[in-house]
Amino acid sequence: MQTAANLMPIPGHIDPVPVPRSFVPRSDGRIDLLGLSLADLRMALETSQLEEKQAKLRAKQLWHWIYNRGATEFSAMTDISKTMHPWLEQRFVISRPNVVEAQVSTDGTRKWLLRSDDAQDYEMVFIPDADRGTLCVSSQVGCTLNCTFCHTGTMRLVRNLTPAEIVGQVMLARDSLGEWPSQPEGRMLTNIVMMGMGEPLYNFENVRDALKLVMDGAGLALSRRRITLSTSGVVPMMARAGAEIGVNLAVSLHAVTKEVRDEIVPLNRKYGIEELLQACADYPGTNNARRITFEYVMLKDKNDSDDDARELVRLLRKYELPAKVNLIPFNPWPGAAYECSTPERIKSFSSIVFGAGISAPVRTPRGRDIDAACGQLKTASEKKSRAQLDREAAVESDAFA
Repeated sequence: MQTAANLMPIPGHIDPVPVPRSFVPRSDGRIDLLGLSLADLRMALETSQLEEKQAKLRAKQLWHWIYNRGATEFSAMTDISKTMHPWLEQRFVISRPNVVEAQVSTDGTRKWLLRSDDAQDYEMVFIPDADRGTLCVSSQVGCTLNCTFCHTGTMRLVRNLTPAEIVGQVMLARDSLGEWPSQPEGRMLTNIVMMGMGEPLYNFENVRDALKLVMDGAGLALSRRRITLSTSGVVPMMARAGAEIGVNLAVSLHAVTKEVRDEIVPLNRKYGIEELLQACADYPGTNNARRITFEYVMLKDKNDSDDDARELVRLLRKYELPAKVNLIPFNPWPGAAYECSTPERIKSFSSIVFGAGISAPVRTPRGRDIDAACGQLKTASEKKSRAQLDREAAVESDAFA
């Protein structure tokens, strides 16, 4: 007779049993609903002793109000009975990031300095164009990669941002632009790039969960084709990013030789150029209509020669990569060890790559006057006292009224 210990497992699909998760309350004892999936919303309600059938219904209602309508107050939720509003308010909150400072560039670029509940600071940037509006979203407080041309890279890594803090940046931008309820047509915020502070693939689960909320058609409803995740080359996580998130991929390449890339992107010492490009070739869903973007910052006398341009073409052809190369004029910051390539050098580099049939536009710097351009993000809290920032916040916020 067989015992339970040696019985063969039954093949086939087995529905997982929901396991109650631990919801960490805020300092006021309430649970923040921002960043929770529909299943987690339901679980939070059940954990607070709401009957199962009621929790299922209320979770759907809350989801709609939070992610489609942008509500932050339960009193605005007209399809939930008024008698239930106090019950929700006692137990839950729908947060937004705390805005410490908000700046507007002369070219219309907007930058926010945000502060978390545990007093950590991070930044986000909105870049308006004629045919699109792109939100540059941070994934970490600080960064651990130490890319030598990047101001953010001079910061120490403090911690990962949570799904609530990541999706909260999108919610805050929608608030500022007056884009609720969420509508696919006619909105200014059309694109998201995970190119703010931090390396998204070193905070994979939280970035994935936040982007799933952003892409959900019943909520924020941004198409995955309008979302780009940028990595400096965390090769082991790239396949998971393709399988579990499936958004567009951008790679911070910045050099075509081991010697130079080891210097300016130290991660190259762990995952080299050839290994990185093979991971790009294996990334699912890439084709001529959905190319991989390679970011390439132009550094004078470092990575900008005609030979560098020809080697870039050779590498992209070797791996048969459907690619677009964004050439980024170096954005200076105090203490930087590099200078920007001359306009003539950038033009020559671009012409060689274009001549090989690969798109190589030169990116127009945006937001330089407020340190919001590529590679310039570094929280102003490191340069100013907290008291000064708090005083300025009230004045600066008027620019967004």
